[in-house]
Amino acid sequence: MKIPCELIVWYVLPSIRKELARVLVEESHLSQKEVANKLGLTESAISQYLKAKRGDELKFSQEILGEIKVAAEQIANSDDESMVIGKICSICNVIKNKGALCQLHKSDDSKLENCNACIGGACI
Repeated sequence: MKIPCELIVWYVLPSIRKELARVLVEESHLSQKEVANKLGLTESAISQYLKAKRGDELKFSQEILGEIKVAAEQIANSDDESMVIGKICSICNVIKNKGALCQLHKSDDSKLENCNACIGGACI
């Protein structure tokens, strides 16, 4: 059995980073090097996100994509490196609060029926 935090590390975080990288490159017109610097990642990681070799396991709702776009715009216009952490944590909380983490958890482990760890805040 996987705990919700494992799913965040394996699926949610890479998918958020992929979408942030995509928006920063396509809409904010930053280079892959600039995106890597802003997100604290390597240029090769950004390249893999953009080529869908990483972070392509989850598809987000339009609402969550909107949250990611707003975060990306704020990241693009700031030199505050610590802001990225807060923005990613905020997006994770939206995913948790909308029940998307529970859906992922239940699809990953068919034995879960009455679990409320994700929504109950036990993990995040």
